[in-house]
Order: sequence, then C-alpha cells, then structure tokens
Amino acid sequence: MRAPRPRTLGILCVCLVLLAAGVYGGVRWMRGTQGSVTLLASWSGEERAQFEEHVIEPFEAKYRIDVVYQGSSALSQVLAADMAAGSPPDVAVLPGPGELLAHAMDGRLHPLDQLFDTEQYDRFWAPEITVPGEEAHTYWLPVKTGLKSMVWYGGRTAPTESVAPGRWCLGMESGATSGWPGTDWVEDILLQQAGPRVYEDWANGKLAWTDKAVAKAWSTWADMVAAGGGRPVEEALTTGFADACAPGRLEHQGSFRAGRWAGEGGFVHFSDVVPGAGPNAGAWEVSGDLAAVYHRTPEAEQLIRYLADPGTELPEYTANRAAEPGGQDATGGKIGEILRGSGRVRCWDASDAMPRTTRDAFQQAVLRHLVAPDELGDLLRELDSLRVRQDLPVCGSG
Repeated sequence: MRAPRPRTLGILCVCLVLLAAGVYGGVRWMRGTQGSVTLLASWSGEERAQFEEHVIEPFEAKYRIDVVYQGSSALSQVLAADMAAGSPPDVAVLPGPGELLAHAMDGRLHPLDQLFDTEQYDRFWAPEITVPGEEAHTYWLPVKTGLKSMVWYGGRTAPTESVAPGRWCLGMESGATSGWPGTDWVEDILLQQAGPRVYEDWANGKLAWTDKAVAKAWSTWADMVAAGGGRPVEEALTTGFADACAPGRLEHQGSFRAGRWAGEGGFVHFSDVVPGAGPNAGAWEVSGDLAAVYHRTPEAEQLIRYLADPGTELPEYTANRAAEPGGQDATGGKIGEILRGSGRVRCWDASDAMPRTTRDAFQQAVLRHLVAPDELGDLLRELDSLRVRQDLPVCGSG
C-alpha cells in the first residue's frame, strides 16, 4: 500500500482537530454550558477532590459555567509564566497575601468590592489596599482558612514547656516548597516571644532579620529540635511533613492535621511550650487560600460571588462570619470559632505575607539552619539583604 502523502496527512490532522472541537462543543451544548472560567490553584489529591465535589461541581450545575481547573505545586512559577505570556488565569488562589499585594501594586488584580459583602469578613481577612493613584479596594477573597500556633498531642496529658527535642515530629520535605514547616516554627516562636507588633514589623520588612528578637527565635527553634546535623536532622530534611509523626510525639502543625489526631488527644496553644514566651504571647498564627481576579470576565465575577456566598459548602474552615458552621466535631467547632471570632489576635503566616523572593529564601534558610545553626549570623544577613518594606495588615483582632 502506498504511504499517504504529506498533504493528505495534513488534511487528515485538520479534520481530526475539527472533529474533536465539534464533539467537545457538542458536549458543552448538550450540557447547556454558557461560558467558562479558568482557575489556578495549588490543590491536588484529596484536597482538590473535595473542592471539586463541594464547590466546583455545584457551581457548574447552578450557573452552567465550566470551571477549567489548573493545579500546580509550583503555583508561583506557573502564574508568573502565564502573566509574562499575557495569558493569566481568570482567577487564581494563592496561599497568603504577600504575593497578591505585589500583584495589586503592579495593577494586575481587579477590585472585588462590588462582588461580595466585605462586612461579612474581618478586615484582617479581606483588607482594603490602596494602590498608588487609585482609591482603596479589596483585591482578594479568603476561600479557605486555617489555624496555626497549634501543638497536637495524643493521650490525656497536655505538653508543657519542658519538651525534649526527640519528641517533636519534624519533616521538612514538601517538593518545590520544602522548608515551609520550619518557617512556621521560626515565625510562631517570634510571635509568642516578642508579640504581634514586633512580628508584624518583621513580616512587613520594617524590622531587620538581624534584630535580636528575630535571632532569638531562630536559636530557640534550633534548641527545641536539636539542630546541628546527625541522623534526626538528615531524616527531617528528606521526610515529608505529613509523614514525620510516630506514636508518642508532638506535632507543631495547623488545623489541616485535625483528621490525623482525631480521637487521640487534642491541641494546646504553641505559647504553652515555647521557652521564653513573652507577656504578649497568645496570638494565633493563621493561614488562608485567597482568590483574586487576574482576568475580569462575567464568569470570573460569578465564581467570586459564589465563593463568597455564606451558603456555599466549603470543605474547609471559612472566614465568613455569616456562614453556618456545620458537620464539625468539638475540635472543629473550636477551630472555626477562633478563626472567625472577634477579640482574638490573629496574625498571618509571616512567610505567606512576605514577597515571593523573600519567602522562597526563608524556606531554604531554615533547611540550612537545621544543618549548621552556628552559621546563623551569616544566614540572617543574607535574608536581610532581601528585605522589602510594605504595608500589609498582618495582625488583627476582628
């Protein structure tokens, strides 16, 4: 048989592409789809499955809008590449306000003020940001929130300050973001030792990394986990943060680990076990996945309205004060009350509030500190060279 000519092959390929497009368009027509919205986020595995089941699928069914989801563990890199190519996603969900603040200042974000009732959120969660030459606007919406400053324990006896280094769960590996569990330690120690005001100045680049309070937090962490090399440190560098716990140990992790500890014990505030906790200890470090609009379309606006609706069944804790807490056990109810309740001082995870370059360097620095704590001075001077001053509401009490 004679082989097909190149021209024949080309025509065949075009026909197949058109046929595929026709089939896809036919499926969309049969479903009654009236548009689409691209959504970039870092959720994968079970977290993505839960979000699709409880949020995306009900949204698509209600509004006949396809959600084209793109998940990536290298979220910042993918977003930067998309923006550089002039094709950003319609909506992106980023972990924390630091990177979003920079994008707002660069004019890449669209205001969300008219899309949801900002009064349903503490201004700490959905602040008004003033871009030079513009009026103040709200540029992001908290989709899911998490509580930190927690120490999980098993059994009936809550831990105290005298915790031996060998009792801590210590896993630093997390792919492209390895090291972030260590940043949580340093941040939380500083928050409990020096208080929210010092913590906020440091997160906003107004306090040097070489300041005595910051250096003390790093040294305290090194003492708490016996940094300095050896097998425990080597294992920590290569062990995933979710795989580091053995029976009888304590875990300094956030509310997303509640399922791991269900029925085994409970949690105490981190200030209960931090050596040298100061008179202003007790503030809660928190985290959040924040949605922002990079390409404004009617479909993107509708998705933001839906995510802000207090009746939307989000699979994690919401910061919306009008939402009805449901399906939570006693531990979950307590966590939700702390996240939404007024009068409690809450501070953003500092690395999530920092510019991307500083955050990434911070994550790498904690890995180096675990191996060589005696080189802290040089490490802090390197980090201080990356310090950027900004004005972000890092701490608030509702």
